[in-house]
Amino acid sequence: MIYRISYSEAAEHDLYAIHLYVESRDSLKRADMLLEGISQAIFSLKNMPERGHCPQELELIGIRDFREAHFKPYRIIYSLHEDEVVVHCVLDGGRDMQTLLQQRLLQ
Repeated sequence: MIYRISYSEAAEHDLYAIHLYVESRDSLKRADMLLEGISQAIFSLKNMPERGHCPQELELIGIRDFREAHFKPYRIIYSLHEDEVVVHCVLDGGRDMQTLLQQRLLQ
């Protein structure tokens, strides 16, 4: 089965912010390359989204509705809905993930 990919508004904002940050600190070329790598990681979920695991920070509080994939250092948090992968956020893994995930996903 091939899944459709969709993005929440927050995930779209995350990707824009990541691109803008890298472009301002490095170059447009590096920002484009990073965004391409993240996009490839997301699109790879079309074929095997079940391979992702539940984020440890959410599992510790009993929430198992989300999965994650990686494009280091970024963590791609998503959920599965029938034939659709919904990307909820793309976050830098070096941040305080416990607080970020609770704020972003449990609103």
